[in-house]
Amino acid sequence: MLLLSFLILPFLASLILTGIHAYLGVHVVERGVIFVDLALAQIAALGATIAILAGMDPHGGAAYWISLAFTFLGAGIFALVRAHRGRIPLEAFIGITYAVASAAAILAMSKATGETEHLKDMLVGNILAVSGHEVAKTAALYGGIGLFHYIFRRKFLLISTNPKLAEQSGISIGLWDFLFYASFGFVVTSSVAIAGVLLVFCYLIVPSVGAMLFADRIGPRLAIGWTMGTLVSALGCYFSVWLDLPTGATIVCTFGGVLLAMFLVRQFIRRRAPIPLQERETVLHDRR
Repeated sequence: MLLLSFLILPFLASLILTGIHAYLGVHVVERGVIFVDLALAQIAALGATIAILAGMDPHGGAAYWISLAFTFLGAGIFALVRAHRGRIPLEAFIGITYAVASAAAILAMSKATGETEHLKDMLVGNILAVSGHEVAKTAALYGGIGLFHYIFRRKFLLISTNPKLAEQSGISIGLWDFLFYASFGFVVTSSVAIAGVLLVFCYLIVPSVGAMLFADRIGPRLAIGWTMGTLVSALGCYFSVWLDLPTGATIVCTFGGVLLAMFLVRQFIRRRAPIPLQERETVLHDRR
């Protein structure tokens, strides 16, 4: 009972992260910008590092707004680049942004003596230390962002799955891309403060990838992603306390292990499933 009472707040925080990130992960995977979360999370971490360098409390309101301002800047850049990228893939710009933001954060932290622990927290987080106030505030913020995405879900999904059709329908791709990345920035800035860059990335991508192994439609993907995130969060928190390991890194590794298990199960199911008649005839024809 003592262990359960200790883990209840981190587990609730994990559920909140799972709820919003599994949904956003569907959009990210469909858009083919897998590392946009990692890049925006690192930009948010850079903003927090600048705030620390300026002598601010890393958990204070001023540091949060500086971090959010950096994230909005990144959101504007990504929306602008997608509209005028030409032959250069957006993923290339995202990778460059992540590398530059990471290097800039390291340079800034090198001048903030005695603050290297905060750099570690930005990477792997310390979700065990989350407070009830942070959980409630994050739940309210993500609930508002979730409502915003629900109201405009058709536009966001159309842009993610079929941008050409969205443009032909008269939707302003640049405007709605910025709104998507800006709302994404709110989520990332808050999530990084709780869970760190690596864990935020896993909550976004891994449930969506795991769901794609078993489902093609958005609804089933969300159901599988939310279930996976919930189970991994519970297992990761438990292993962290039981084995006395860093919580963020433990959940990340648990995500990797569960995804590997899901892949093996999917391969087993495919081998056991009967081959459709049309596909069997095609195989026999190719062998001839």
